[in-house]
Amino acid sequence: MSAALRRHSGRVIALLGVLLVAAVLVSLALGRYPIGPADALELLASRVAPGVGNFSAQQETLFFNVRLPRILLVILVGASLSAAGAAFQGIFQNPLVSPDFLGASQGAALGACVAILAGAGSLAISTSAFVTSLVAVGIVLLVSGRARGNRILVTVLAGIMVKSLFEAGVSYTKLVADPSNQLQAITFWLLGSFSGAKAADLALATAPIAIGLVGLIAMRWRLNVLTMSDDEALSMGVNAPRVRAVAVLFSALVTAASVAVSGLIGWVGLVVPHLARGLVGSDYRHLLPASMLAGATFLLVVDDIARLALTAEIPIGILTSVVGAPFFLWLIVKRGRG
Repeated sequence: MSAALRRHSGRVIALLGVLLVAAVLVSLALGRYPIGPADALELLASRVAPGVGNFSAQQETLFFNVRLPRILLVILVGASLSAAGAAFQGIFQNPLVSPDFLGASQGAALGACVAILAGAGSLAISTSAFVTSLVAVGIVLLVSGRARGNRILVTVLAGIMVKSLFEAGVSYTKLVADPSNQLQAITFWLLGSFSGAKAADLALATAPIAIGLVGLIAMRWRLNVLTMSDDEALSMGVNAPRVRAVAVLFSALVTAASVAVSGLIGWVGLVVPHLARGLVGSDYRHLLPASMLAGATFLLVVDDIARLALTAEIPIGILTSVVGAPFFLWLIVKRGRG
């Protein structure tokens, strides 16, 4: 990569970071009970230096127990889905791959639906969704590891099979759910939302997401090698099948943790990596951090719209589809003309 291109990518990543910080400050201030940017900063400072500012207990509770955990969770989920989508697109050499193609999202959906049927609380629902999501991905990897032939093709086919099985399970839970209570909860979870985000959800998601994202960032230069054939990668001293398996595990981990605490949110992991690729190129040393920053900012802006556009909050999965699908069509048309 030329020095000029590296400088350009560095400036773009820095700009995306500034945009994310600005989006966070605006999001902290927005809400049914507005908190100005200066007050938001003072509230944050009050936890480091007690005595700063003079806020009521209601303001502190709203800020630290409701608004701040939600914003941090949105940032984590947006960065995770975008990073996983970018990684999967390189691992499987397919620009149409998204984080849920290994069945992680459908596995999480089944786990959440079963927990809702059992009358579990929100934390138990998220935990069940996380565990079942990993089980779904584990089945895909087990099947692809035992099958012969093209490993990438076999993994994709196994993912399609597992997705279908878990989707059937979700459909059955909706069939037997109580229409007056459980079915509504299942439907709302499947649409995706951060409306009930709590500090416990943030604590549940932070560790697996941190492990997965740090792992992907640490091996980002190896992701470039995966875009080559296995023989070419081996000539460069990289064991492509092993690196691919590790990258899939990290990507699946962040996807499972994200879906478990947010529900099904589509298009972020498909659209944002394409946008980042147009800004910084295909080198994963720059593409991965750019995707994470852009994904976090995008989902944060969409979540602000979801909670403020109408009197009742709009499920964020609906808005990401409304924004993501036309934007992806625009990208296809633009690339075709180029």
